[in-house]
Amino acid sequence: MNGRIVILNGVPRAGKSSIARAIVADIPGTWVNLGVDTMAAGLPEALRPGIGLRPGGERPDLEPEVIRLYSELYDDIASRARAGFDVVVDVGHHDWYSRPLGILEAAAQRLSGLDVLFVGVRCPIEVIMARRNANPQGGFYAAGEGVPEPVARWQEAVHQPGIYDLELDTSAMTPEECAGRIAAALTDPPRPSAFERLAHG
Repeated sequence: MNGRIVILNGVPRAGKSSIARAIVADIPGTWVNLGVDTMAAGLPEALRPGIGLRPGGERPDLEPEVIRLYSELYDDIASRARAGFDVVVDVGHHDWYSRPLGILEAAAQRLSGLDVLFVGVRCPIEVIMARRNANPQGGFYAAGEGVPEPVARWQEAVHQPGIYDLELDTSAMTPEECAGRIAAALTDPPRPSAFERLAHG
């Protein structure tokens, strides 16, 4: 029996990792946690930030590797799910590269035939900036007064085209509450699913 797949899509500091941990802790199953942070940790410096490359087309030289890394990630997701594992993934999909890459549609096609719940993790920009300023992690996260341009680009780009099975606002819900909503959606998933719609354009 195939495992379930939950894909959490949102901007950095939206709370995806916290929701993923709550899913692993609270929803029965044999969960594997994959995604942007896990993949980045194993990359050589030359390939970083890998799939975390921010919107704006700043690194066209890295974009072929981003395509390859996303392909590898989704092949891994599919393989684990077909082996019976439940998989939760935190990512920040966008198509604001130097040219459109179509990565999300290709990802949906790679997971064809599997049960995927695609979750939009939203958070107001004011809360995002408060989280960034509270813990910029030594400059890893852009912070400061106002909204830096890279942060504004993330906020606009990551939820396009906005086709989801479920949307959550982490400024209004705890990670555990989000996990509860996801658990309910897994018991009665929409048909066709968001990934089925994305795979067919």
